[in-house]
Amino acid sequence: MKSKKRIVLAYSGGLDTSVILKWLQENYNAEVICYTADIGQEIDKKKIILNAKKLGVKSIIIKDLKDIFIKDYVFPMLRGHAIYEGVYLLGTSIARPLIAKDQIRVAKKYKAYAVSHGSTGKGNDQVRFELGYHYFGPKIKIIAPWRIWKLKSRTDLINYAKKNKISIPKDKKGAPPFSIDDNLFHTSTEGKVLENPKNSAPEFLYQRTVSPEKAPNKPTFVSIKFRNGDPIGVNGKKLTPAKLLEKLNQLAGKNGIGRVDVVENRFLGIKSRGVYETPGGTLLIHAHRAIESITLDKETMHKKDSIMPRYAELIYNGYWYSKERFKLQKIVDLKKNKVNGTIKLKLYKGNITIESRITNSKAYSMKKVSFEENKSFNKSNVERFINFHKKKLRN
Repeated sequence: MKSKKRIVLAYSGGLDTSVILKWLQENYNAEVICYTADIGQEIDKKKIILNAKKLGVKSIIIKDLKDIFIKDYVFPMLRGHAIYEGVYLLGTSIARPLIAKDQIRVAKKYKAYAVSHGSTGKGNDQVRFELGYHYFGPKIKIIAPWRIWKLKSRTDLINYAKKNKISIPKDKKGAPPFSIDDNLFHTSTEGKVLENPKNSAPEFLYQRTVSPEKAPNKPTFVSIKFRNGDPIGVNGKKLTPAKLLEKLNQLAGKNGIGRVDVVENRFLGIKSRGVYETPGGTLLIHAHRAIESITLDKETMHKKDSIMPRYAELIYNGYWYSKERFKLQKIVDLKKNKVNGTIKLKLYKGNITIESRITNSKAYSMKKVSFEENKSFNKSNVERFINFHKKKLRN
């Protein structure tokens, strides 16, 4: 007897992917394998397994990718200081390439003919997932339900769930939930009241940060140690990448750090509004810029700054595995071996202050910068320097 075809579904156990699971079973003569990447999101493994089993799934795979996610995706991105449109630290964008890569690994292992995801037909994630799928499994079919099924809205989805006895989660107010994505690096919240940009974000939707008003009345101090451009320890203690970010999330979150309210330009041309929380990541990008300021030369720093908008846009658009992103990463990492030292930060009611910068690097010269010492800097060259640039004004 010929075995059934297989589809590997990126499955969270929530409403959307549970509906998709049932829909795949109804519309494809195939066994559905549920795949969940644990990248530090709030995850209930028992619930994921139970919900999938209720719908008749036999193979449920939950893969712990937290350290890989932070070390091989988040840290390289932070070395590039990637910020999309001046605000967004790309917390969702950077997670999709890893999930897509590992989902294809599972598909190949189980000889699945197709993979599926729960991204909406209007969003960026469908592009990010599918570019990753294509890079690692170009011959594997992609099933994108939101682009092909007859369900047209969130209301249709909920009605389908009710009809098929699929549990519908509630938010903190007892209503159907916001659209939420979270991982160890960030939490994003979209939809409902946020869709109208005139509405302020209600306080109850924040997942991992207190409001600055309710943060402690005394500052918190934190020291972050860097080696070869990456953070390796907090407050004198060496930590794994995942544990390090967990610690910084906790410290920043309780001090009201890491909130942004964004209207962004999606890759597909739609403007969308969301609330993002990236507490530990906000500390890291401030600290990394601070350590680079005393360890890297001017030309290297300015070159990195000049490519950053394009580098960030590539990540946002799903081009993590593109030749262009790989090329820019080489520029980002050209002198990362020089980026070593410790940055001390003061955290207070949503604010970050650089307290100290400690390094053995010789890039910063106290002799040259000092107002008390003038022998090591030849000021006679300055006039020639200015005259040269006067001529360039008219070129």
